Amino acid sequence: MKTPSRCVDLGVVCTVIALDRLTKLWALKWLFFHSPLRVLPFFYLTYVENTGAAFGLMQGANAFFIGVSITLLCGLLWLRRKIEPALWGARVATALVAGGALGNLYDRLVHGHVIDFLDFRVWPVFNVADSCISIGAVLLAFLIGRDPEKASS
Repeated sequence: MKTPSRCVDLGVVCTVIALDRLTKLWALKWLFFHSPLRVLPFFYLTYVENTGAAFGLMQGANAFFIGVSITLLCGLLWLRRKIEPALWGARVATALVAGGALGNLYDRLVHGHVIDFLDFRVWPVFNVADSCISIGAVLLAFLIGRDPEKASS
């Protein structure tokens, strides 16, 4: 089976950033004025400006989270170099996390907060970047945990 090239990894990162930017731009330009919008009995679109982390932790700590994002991105670049090319799932997972981190970092640098809008009412409001970070991190942990020797070769 052919492994993805760096172009594919970069394509995943760019796709995540593009989807995140488009949805946040929509939220900023339209949902800001129409929020909250009930989509399903358990799902709303709710515009939120988040200067902290999930669950409302550390509100107002935008500068701290900019530093965390940059550190995370550096760590991901280092980790990606350690992952065997044949472990394409781990590489895609790393690209998902990086794309999400870059999407939220953009918001923090440009807007001074992260734009969130996906609201299930039983979980903190989140966005596309948050989803990609979570999915990528869980996938990466699963894949590396399944065969840690291959991942660190």
